[in-house]
Amino acid sequence: MAQPQQPDNKNAAEPTSSVPVTESFDKETTLNKDNTLPQPASTKRKLAARDSSPDLNGTSIDRSSSPRAGRPSFSTEGGGSGFSSFVDVSESRVFTPSTSVPSLVDSVRPSGLSMTQRPGAAYDGQDRDNVGNGDEDENDALEEHAATAQAEEGSIIIDSDDVGTDDGYGSDTATNASTSLAESVRDYIYENGRRYHKFREGHYNFPNDDVEQQREDMKHAMVKMLCGQQLFFAPIGNRPQHILDIGTGTGIWAIEMGDLLPSANVLGVDLSPIQPDWVPPNVRFMVDDVESPWLHPRNHFDYVHSRHTVMGIKNWPRLMRRALEHIRPGGWFEMQEVHHFPISTNNTMGPDHPISQYWTLINQGLNNLGVKHFHAVANSGLSNMMRECGFVNVTERVLQIPIGTWPKNKVLKTVGLYWRTILLDGIQAIALGPLTRGCGWSPTEVEMFLIEVRKAYKDNSPLLHMPLHIIYGQKPLDYP
Repeated sequence: MAQPQQPDNKNAAEPTSSVPVTESFDKETTLNKDNTLPQPASTKRKLAARDSSPDLNGTSIDRSSSPRAGRPSFSTEGGGSGFSSFVDVSESRVFTPSTSVPSLVDSVRPSGLSMTQRPGAAYDGQDRDNVGNGDEDENDALEEHAATAQAEEGSIIIDSDDVGTDDGYGSDTATNASTSLAESVRDYIYENGRRYHKFREGHYNFPNDDVEQQREDMKHAMVKMLCGQQLFFAPIGNRPQHILDIGTGTGIWAIEMGDLLPSANVLGVDLSPIQPDWVPPNVRFMVDDVESPWLHPRNHFDYVHSRHTVMGIKNWPRLMRRALEHIRPGGWFEMQEVHHFPISTNNTMGPDHPISQYWTLINQGLNNLGVKHFHAVANSGLSNMMRECGFVNVTERVLQIPIGTWPKNKVLKTVGLYWRTILLDGIQAIALGPLTRGCGWSPTEVEMFLIEVRKAYKDNSPLLHMPLHIIYGQKPLDYP
């Protein structure tokens, strides 16, 4: 019998199934004369549909002021959700631009850099020739390859000229959440100036307002930059039929997967109906709690994906068992989780450092609120849970995310700049719930504490980084 093709991953375990592996193919993109990414025809159709769409009162929406102005209407009725309790927010929709961060896109692709397609990387389907500027293209490509290699090997080269304090980040004050569209069709709660989900109130202890959504989209762009534009690492093949995205948030990952794999049905599930209104026709979203019983048929999904949920899931082993039951034999479950406890490359950050104290208190507050797996991602904790639940061919890759601009590699320097921005922009959002709900602090006490934490994040001298753990496992072909 012919052996299945293996993924282009030197660390991946050999799958036992005959699941086809995503193949690498070379498709290159030429930048416009103004050094911007070319706009494919599909995006132009999305923009036209978005700009002409009516709001909930039948009037035209001016979306120029906010990239996340469009929001889905939703119903409390609908059958066959697949979960025990749900709100299906999917309608018949046309394409719209996925929620992107233009500044990040410009930073990822310098002038003249060709983009070569990788497994799991988004591609618009158009062939382009005459790419690049010779040596500059080659140098940029080598720089990008070196960035991912250094991040995975934990051998990030230091830029000795950029290890001091960066005072150019901006204001120390927190940004107020902007007013969202059509508030009357949502059921939210407001606490300490931030907006939280109402469905299964208190299950997720972080806000879902527009400011947080933009931060989550920036986080998505940063992770893609670190991972060489890959959306996934599990060898799921090129024709999966049913994909589930757990904790989909703004839906940006699900939307890009729908664009990448148009033959697949992509379902994104979250506690909040904050996804865009206009999405690919093969993508839909559902409001539900994935820690409730799943009502999907057994052996239904080809691939289940979860990212940035370690601070929200209360019972990881139970979730993994449910995923195993509802993934088809030979299918894959992948988690991409950051261990939110910074590591100092030069061992200069002790337990009394403001950033150490910050994350220790966040862990304590979440633990008091029932989220007890904050450190499970470290020391192969989630990998071991996956094996114990019955998954095979479990593989774990770890990429280091620098905090700040101390790396010498220009891609990692950009990653570090944006990761620090993401952490600073979310410093209040992450702290308010765990510290006020879990530790009994007042909002004023939280704000006073955050002053020193903000200052500490701007200091490059500890050479901080956080590990991103990419873990995936396969359901056995002979699973009963």
